[in-house]
Amino acid sequence: MIKDDKNTCWQSGLTYHHYRPPPTPRAAMLLSSFHSSSLHTTINPFSDVLLTVLIIIGLSCFATTCYASCNQLDRDSLLSFSSNIASVSSPLNWNISADCCTWEGVLCDINNDTVTGLRLPSRGLVRSIPSSVANLSHLSELNLSHNLLSGPLPDGLFISLNRLQIIDLSNNRLAGQLQSSDKFPTTIQTVDLSGNKFSGTIQFTFLQQAKSLVSFNISNNSFFGSIPSFICSISPSITHLDFSFNKFNGSIPQDVGNCSSLETLRAGFNNLSGPLPDDIYKVSTLQEITLPGNNLDGSISQDIARLNNLRILALYANEFTGIIPPEIGMLSYLEQLLLHINKLNGTLPPSITNCTRLKQLILRVNLLIGDLSTFDFSKLIQLGTIDLGNNFFNGSLPVSLFLCKSLTAIRLATNQLTGEIPSQIQALQSLSFLSISNNSLTNITSAIRTLTGCKNLSTIILSKSYYNEPLPGDDSVVDSEGFQNLQILGLGGCQFSGQVPSWLAKLQKLEVLDLSINGLTGSIPSWLGSLPNLFYLDLSQNFLRGNFPVELTGLRRLASQQGADQVDQSYLELPVFVQPDNVSSLQYNQVSNLPPAIYLNGNNLSGNIPIEIGQLKFIHVLNLSNNSFSGTIPNTISYLTNLEKLDLSQNHFSGEIPASLGNLHFLSSFSVANNDLQGPIPTGGQFDTFPNASFEGNSGLCGRILRPCSDQPATKNPSAWRKSPKRKIIIGLILGICFGIGFTVSVVAFWIFSKRRILPKGDSNEKMDHLDDGIVSSTDQFGTDTGSIVILFPNNTNDIKDLTVTELLRATDNFNQENIIGCGGFGLVYKATLTSGTQLAIKKLSGDKGVMEREFKAEVEALSTAQHENLVALQGYCVHDGFRLLIYPYMENGSLDYWLHERPHGAAQLDWPTRLKIAQGASCGLAYMHQICEPHIVHRDIKSSNILLDDKFKAYVADFGLSRLILPYRTHVTTELVGTLGYIPPEYSQSWMATLRGDVYSFGVVVLELLTGKRPMEIFKPKMSRELVAWVQQMRNEGKQDEIVDPVLQGKGFEEEMLQVLDVACMCVNQNPLKRPTITQVVDWLHNVGSPKEGQLYT
Repeated sequence: MIKDDKNTCWQSGLTYHHYRPPPTPRAAMLLSSFHSSSLHTTINPFSDVLLTVLIIIGLSCFATTCYASCNQLDRDSLLSFSSNIASVSSPLNWNISADCCTWEGVLCDINNDTVTGLRLPSRGLVRSIPSSVANLSHLSELNLSHNLLSGPLPDGLFISLNRLQIIDLSNNRLAGQLQSSDKFPTTIQTVDLSGNKFSGTIQFTFLQQAKSLVSFNISNNSFFGSIPSFICSISPSITHLDFSFNKFNGSIPQDVGNCSSLETLRAGFNNLSGPLPDDIYKVSTLQEITLPGNNLDGSISQDIARLNNLRILALYANEFTGIIPPEIGMLSYLEQLLLHINKLNGTLPPSITNCTRLKQLILRVNLLIGDLSTFDFSKLIQLGTIDLGNNFFNGSLPVSLFLCKSLTAIRLATNQLTGEIPSQIQALQSLSFLSISNNSLTNITSAIRTLTGCKNLSTIILSKSYYNEPLPGDDSVVDSEGFQNLQILGLGGCQFSGQVPSWLAKLQKLEVLDLSINGLTGSIPSWLGSLPNLFYLDLSQNFLRGNFPVELTGLRRLASQQGADQVDQSYLELPVFVQPDNVSSLQYNQVSNLPPAIYLNGNNLSGNIPIEIGQLKFIHVLNLSNNSFSGTIPNTISYLTNLEKLDLSQNHFSGEIPASLGNLHFLSSFSVANNDLQGPIPTGGQFDTFPNASFEGNSGLCGRILRPCSDQPATKNPSAWRKSPKRKIIIGLILGICFGIGFTVSVVAFWIFSKRRILPKGDSNEKMDHLDDGIVSSTDQFGTDTGSIVILFPNNTNDIKDLTVTELLRATDNFNQENIIGCGGFGLVYKATLTSGTQLAIKKLSGDKGVMEREFKAEVEALSTAQHENLVALQGYCVHDGFRLLIYPYMENGSLDYWLHERPHGAAQLDWPTRLKIAQGASCGLAYMHQICEPHIVHRDIKSSNILLDDKFKAYVADFGLSRLILPYRTHVTTELVGTLGYIPPEYSQSWMATLRGDVYSFGVVVLELLTGKRPMEIFKPKMSRELVAWVQQMRNEGKQDEIVDPVLQGKGFEEEMLQVLDVACMCVNQNPLKRPTITQVVDWLHNVGSPKEGQLYT
């Protein structure tokens, strides 16, 4: 159900004014002197001619030898700067035969022929800042902003540039600490180091001479410690301070009161705590205070009235308490009051209406009370956004609010409001967003009629605000011009009666429709399938009857790629929140994730699911539970390759669960509980991850941890079988045969246990055929305990002399799901802890159980010979009651996928040297498979979850060769073994032939994961950034390599190495497999990363 009661944060931008001294034009001075001298000269033709000649000579001199010509030292310094820097866009246009004062970005002082300015913003510059720039001793301005510069600042940069007034190095990749030995000169006025990766603390010595500092911006870095308390004492004339998006802690220093000229103070999104300092209210020049996203507490003082120039007060997402002081009404210039997500109480002070310039009033998620209907909003004529949601306001909707003609967004959700929506709201012709959910309003018919008059509305959320009223269904309620821009409509949780209103068919722009938790009756109208933009439909928990309309399978947004783009929230003035019944689905509680979905659960629907359901290829959620659907589950559901949640529980489905559903690689939630299904539960893929509760209530299902499928009666008439006179004879024969087999097994088992359990490689083939006959069940899950044995290979490094199935079962607690440490297309992996303390990883293979055991043993033997320090060695196996168990060493640090994407702060613990080491090791393991191992092995499923890490983060390639254990001797990639979405090479969609070059592509994706920290496929991202490979290629084409690298890696001094590895990865993921390198080339390149000659390897 669409609700609107969550918390989000607002952010605002920052603009600084740089102070640049204008150059002195010598030509103007020359002409001025001529002109002033001529005022004292007797005017005659000769003198006029003479004056003209002198002017021509002067101009000639100015154009040649008299024009500023930078001195040799500056020229050499600039040439050194140019030779030690590069550009990803176009090289610097510096003609060495021309005077350097004419070069791009170079400013000179013609009075003393020195370089005074270097302005090269947005030039795509890479590498570190050359130290030669410090030799430009007369430099007053240095602007290298919006480039790709990396590394630390040159030593002693600011001491050398002792005339510097402006430095702008913002939006680069610069790193390191600001050295205490360096210090800004006394001339410095503007400092902008924002948008880099600087760290450390701000030392007193660094700023102690900056007495003329006007603007200081170090936002978006990793500085820590306390905000410098001395800055206002040193630089009392400072006007702009920005410390936001760092790691500062402690309190806001009292010293801020000494900044008597301060206009902007920003320190949001740090770890600051404590109250606002009293001295902050003394700075009457302040125009902006932006301190959101901290742990600030205390109350807002009535002294706020002293800040009579304040335009923006942003204190949201803190712990402020107390009332909103009435003195805020004295701030006549206030434009934004952002106090949401705090613990403020009391009433909305009437004095706020004196802030007639107010444009944004955001107070949601507080403890405010009062009757809104008595509040006079009419003076707020510039108000554009008001958000008072999640408070305790009561009364009716304030009519005075609708006199604010500039309003574009209103949220009053989750309060205690009553009454009707007044007709005066129609005066708001700019209103696009309206949310009044979770209140107690009345007369929904009047509300719909009234809101049609707001022609610009794109979002209406009235969920849980009306109770037990009939939902108007008459077409006349909405005229032909009503709701023509409506895209989101939330009317859930109101217990409306009636039918799905026919006027909805007129809403051609509708994208999201929520009518859940009502009392609607009748059938689902077929015209819903013709709404061209609808992709989120929730009709759950009503009393709807009839069939699943086949027309719904024609929803264009669910059947095309456009549907996967989800709702475009750029037009929303305020964020929308979706909260399904299962609130644990966290991804649907986030602001921008409205999944393409159909919820029809909790109705009285019947009939079959149409086979056309397979057309909805881009749907993410399909919930048909708690209905009366019957028939078989259509196999075409397997076409819904983006499906994440499928719930068919509590129906009357019969037949088997289609095995093809195992192809739904994104399926994370699945239930067919309480139906009439029978036959085996599919294995492999995601099905090995679903709990038993997903299948319970189906007496005919078998397999997995349910009863074995072999226990099913062979006859279709059990009662006739029980009455058959042949029954006793057959039972007798069976008992006799079982006795004979049992005796034979006992003899063989006795003989086996008299031999060594670890077989030498040469003997294993001849003994293998006998051993598996002795492996039978050992627990209730498998049968009777006979202590069956396990084959261990000579490469066993754990010094295990012998091992039985009974011991494996005990070590995994009967393969309890709590011991699952991994899963994938080949089956589940369990952690096994033997009584000796030795830990193993046991892979229980899924797949075709009909493969001949001899073939399986031969493949296992072949895989056991694959020995390399970067491969997870197969140490043993057994075939047990239809299950195939493979034994591997246990890897303490799990998988690379876990560290990059699952473990909290895991990516931050993987520094660049560790990630490079992982890439190098994994490439070596893959190279052994491709080039040395005989026969060569195509992995088919290289991915980060198949790169395992030991306690020293050494990389091991896992799961190699397993496809042949399930489907031996198949050379083509099947749908079951095609790999994992995001890693699959593009050519596999054409030939389905697994190749060595295909493995290289997948490995390239893994390297991109290491570089970016992103998953290869993120379906909840916008279209252009959903696929990692496409996104990286686009960013490289746009020269934005700095935005590719994982933020936790930036600013650590490894930028050049990471760019080299990025080049390698991009060659691996070339769309043309013939242009991809071999894995041997990749190994060489990765091991030469950082070498001066490394660039030659790409030719």
